[in-house]
Amino acid sequence: VQLQASGGGLVQAGGSLRLSCAASRRTNSRWTMGWFRQAPGKEREFVSATTFNSATTIYADSVRGRFTISRENAKNTVYLQMNNLKPEDTAVYYCAAGGGIITSSVTRSVSYTYWGQGTQVTVSS
Repeated sequence: VQLQASGGGLVQAGGSLRLSCAASRRTNSRWTMGWFRQAPGKEREFVSATTFNSATTIYADSVRGRFTISRENAKNTVYLQMNNLKPEDTAVYYCAAGGGIITSSVTRSVSYTYWGQGTQVTVSS
């Protein structure tokens, strides 16, 4: 499975972006799909994830209430709607997918098998 992330760009603080992550083939609806981000000089950090059939959505505290994750299994695509963006949201955003991830492990990058190439999000102040 190859994941292709898109939708990044340059936006002013308070603006919005919608990231998309398309899988090269049908993804298993039982897979967990997640978003991570990495800012320059920092470690990759968890942003959000959606588990089996979107039954559970999880957000990092820093984005909760501003970001919304969703998925369309029929289109093999997961989205990340980002509203009220802040300069500290600036990073390369990566989508990831994996099967058999227990809920308590969805925030760990090592839990995911497949990764997209990343898309740059830059928020100016």
